[in-house]
Amino acid sequence: MPPPASLVSKLKVQLKLSISRLRMVQQKDSALAKQARRSIAQLLEQSKTESARIRIENIIRSDITTELHEILELYCELLLARSQLLDPPSSPSLRPSSPSSSGPDPGLEEAVRSIIYAAPRTEVKELHAVRALLVEKFGKDFSLSAMEGTGVAERVLNKLRVETPKPELVEAYLREIARTYGIPYGEAAEEEGEEEEREAGGADDNDDDDAEGKGGGQKEKALETPLKANLGKEELARATPPKALAKSPIRIAPQSPSSENPDPGVKLPGPPDLKPGPKMKKMEKKDEGPGGKIPDVDELAKRFAMLKR
Repeated sequence: MPPPASLVSKLKVQLKLSISRLRMVQQKDSALAKQARRSIAQLLEQSKTESARIRIENIIRSDITTELHEILELYCELLLARSQLLDPPSSPSLRPSSPSSSGPDPGLEEAVRSIIYAAPRTEVKELHAVRALLVEKFGKDFSLSAMEGTGVAERVLNKLRVETPKPELVEAYLREIARTYGIPYGEAAEEEGEEEEREAGGADDNDDDDAEGKGGGQKEKALETPLKANLGKEELARATPPKALAKSPIRIAPQSPSSENPDPGVKLPGPPDLKPGPKMKKMEKKDEGPGGKIPDVDELAKRFAMLKR
C-alpha cells in the first residue's frame, strides 16, 4: 500500500490546477469584455449615453476581477516555485530560525495571507481547495488574522473593495471605447458638430459667390466678345506666314556611298532639258527679219524722234 500523500504534495497539485483554471477564467472574461465593449460602442453610436454609462459599470467590475485573478495566479506560481519552504527539514538544527512554528516563511507570508483572504470571494473551486490546505497547514489563528486583512497585499484589498465606480473612471472608459471604435464622443463629438456647421456655412457662402460670379461672368463675356473680334482682325492683318510653311514637307536623305556608287547624289524627278531642234532654229531666224531682230518699243520711239528732226 503506497504511503499517504503529504499535505505539501496535495497543495502542489491544487496550485497547478488553480493556475490553469485562473488562466482559463481570464481568457473567458476577456472575450466577454470585448463583446460588452462592442455593445457599448453601439449605444454610443446611437446617442444612448445614459444606457452606456450604466452598462459600463459591469465592464469596469469585470476588468477589476480579471486583474484580481492575475494577482492570485502570480501568488500561486510563487508558492509553487517556493514549495520547499512550505515543508522545512525535520531536523531542528536544519530548520530555519526566522519563521515561527505557526506561520509561513516571510517570503511566502503575503502570498499565503492574500490567498486565504481572497479565495472565498472568487468562484474558482481549485483556489478554495488551496485555501483549505493552507488553513490546515498554518493553523486557525493565522487564518483568522489573514481573514481580517492582516498582512494582505493592499492591491488585493483594493480589487475586492465593493464601491461605485468614480465618474472620472466611467468617462475614461467611455472615451477609450469611443476612440477604439472610431465613434465621436464628448469633445470629439462637439468638434465634429462645429466642423459640420462651418462646412454648411461655407457651402452657403460659396453658393452666393457662385451666383454673383455667374451674373458678373455673363456681363464680362458680353463685353469681351466684340473686343476679342476686333483684336483678332488686327492680329490677322499684321500676321505673317511662318517660314516653315514655305519649305517643302518632303525631305529626301542622301544615299550613303557604296562600292557601286562612291559619289551618290540626289536627283529629283523633273522635266528633261529641252534643246531647240532644227525647226525651232528656222522659226527663230524668220522672226528676226531681214534687218535682224525685231526692234523694241524704245528703239522705235528713238527712231521716230530722229525722223521728226
